[in-house]
Amino acid sequence: MKTWWNKSLVVVMIAALTVMLAACGGNTADTQTTSDNQAAEQTTNNDTSTATDSMKTTYPLKVTDATGEEFTFEKAPERIVSVSPAETESLFALGLDQEIVGVSDYDDYPEAATSKPKMGGITKPNEEAIIAAKPDIVFTGISMKEDVVKKFRDLGITIFKVDPKSYDDVIKNIELYGEITDRQQEAKAIVDNLTKAREDVQAAVKDVAAKKKVYVEFSPGWTVGKGEFMNELIEIAGAENIAAAETGWININEENIIKSNPDVILYSAGLIDTETNKPLEELIKGRQGWDQITAVKDNQVIGVDSNLISRPGPRLADALKVVANAIYPDLVK
Repeated sequence: MKTWWNKSLVVVMIAALTVMLAACGGNTADTQTTSDNQAAEQTTNNDTSTATDSMKTTYPLKVTDATGEEFTFEKAPERIVSVSPAETESLFALGLDQEIVGVSDYDDYPEAATSKPKMGGITKPNEEAIIAAKPDIVFTGISMKEDVVKKFRDLGITIFKVDPKSYDDVIKNIELYGEITDRQQEAKAIVDNLTKAREDVQAAVKDVAAKKKVYVEFSPGWTVGKGEFMNELIEIAGAENIAAAETGWININEENIIKSNPDVILYSAGLIDTETNKPLEELIKGRQGWDQITAVKDNQVIGVDSNLISRPGPRLADALKVVANAIYPDLVK
């Protein structure tokens, strides 16, 4: 700089002017950057607002349940009864504690469900209790037969039935509940968790060459075949259900189980057989000839939470991970 100052006044003025222009130019750029940032922030806020708005339900809403019955909701239901443990779990997961005015006698999750008024059983609920609760809608699931649903409708009770057969059915039902109750954002969070759990398990078992053979006994003497979500849990976990040749819920043939020789046996932990008063695990291991089954010999008779594997609701993500870990503990943590 000293060399420049020794040149001439003109040079000094030019240098000074250059500095001033640079300074002004810098302020202009800063001002523009600030303006751009504000615009970007406004755009982001608008995008967030738009995304949130797009997840709001537009009423009136027309939907159809598993029986083909069409429903029109003029607004989100304010009084809800659920007589299915899986549906109760889904509705609570959506944050509908205040709207739920009744649950079945068997609803025990989450803890808040235990303090709700009881509406009777899951196959044939207490119609008087339901009518007294004055619900806008009653949700029911796989346990209630269509003839019972019809009987309730004949009594003037608005009852919405679902019948999930697959993992995707569970996802769709939760999305539907979110739409009906205007809780679509909450439904998306649940669905994202279900989706991620499936992707994680599939990634963990993708290189399994020889699939393990699995037998599941969710109730004494009962297993499951193809066409049901419980069977799909085994398949997603990278294993083979030995009963998959048959369809639906199956009364077992003990000889066929021995012949199929499963590598792993899953059963409902803590369940007591009412006829013998024995724990299900003891019943399984004590059956004639079952001591020769690989799963029994290798001590691969594993108890799982029956509520997890039997309820097609938001915790099906946990059920999948539990089942996969029981079958492939080295692959799925």
